[in-house]
Amino acid sequence: MKVIDLFAGAGGFSTGANMAGCEVAWAANHWPDAVEWHSRNHPDAAHVCQDLHQADWSQVPAHDLMLASPCCQGHSKARGKASGNPQHDASRSTAWAVVSAAEYHRPPAILVENVPEFLDWQLFHPWVLAMQELGYAVSPHVVDAADLGAPQNRVRMFLVLTQSVEPLKLNLPTLNYLPASSFINFDTGRWQPVEKLGRATATLERVKAGRATHGERFLISYYGNTKTGRSLDRPIGTITTRDRWAIVDGVRMRMLSRWECRSAMSFPNTYQLPDNHRLAVHLLGNAVCPTPVSHIIRALQQAA
Repeated sequence: MKVIDLFAGAGGFSTGANMAGCEVAWAANHWPDAVEWHSRNHPDAAHVCQDLHQADWSQVPAHDLMLASPCCQGHSKARGKASGNPQHDASRSTAWAVVSAAEYHRPPAILVENVPEFLDWQLFHPWVLAMQELGYAVSPHVVDAADLGAPQNRVRMFLVLTQSVEPLKLNLPTLNYLPASSFINFDTGRWQPVEKLGRATATLERVKAGRATHGERFLISYYGNTKTGRSLDRPIGTITTRDRWAIVDGVRMRMLSRWECRSAMSFPNTYQLPDNHRLAVHLLGNAVCPTPVSHIIRALQQAA
């Protein structure tokens, strides 16, 4: 099965497709850093660094499956979704590039990934009507990556679009959870004392609450709603585009390394990342979890 990847980012969709036995022929993103690292990890694919609103789809190879992760910031509650925010309006408009590409190529199947709030977008119904006019049945699937083999709770929506009379409901597996302890290495990393001079009071309170609930080893979130710590026996919470999760081990603590973030996202250990920690975390936090994608594509292949 030949695949193209729109808004390819760090390459989670492409990597999941490779895991499912697909050939990634072409990938595009507007962010040069994302294109560089996608090309390092997928050297056999053709790459384009471009705003896909301006794409010439005649230059894109024919394919069996289109993958697309339009910008999610304009939909996500985590980014505020401010009414009338021009930046958010522009990000939401990226979804129309999928319609444009589908109109030209008419692949048998398309997978679109985004946050579940995409389904509440004011223009979602017109977007679906446009895809239906092109012959696609549209089937939303909201899944947690932890149910499909990633050691992370990350709820995302996958739209399955097929050239079929009825929407295609995938028969997805429910796998045993992988805990955060499966990828955390207590023998490496830049550990610091919990009681370090200048440590924020809110952080110390979260550590105290975590100890009371989970003992000496646990995770804390530097922002968000997790204020009591998180057990290492559970999947980690959502990996975001900036450092969020810290590991507490007795009197010491540290942030997750970029390699641990890579494992939390279910990328293989051979996947290359930049040396710059902040850039690596940003790329990973924007990515799709590859292992869940591989299960979704296999289920699509079986149902088609």
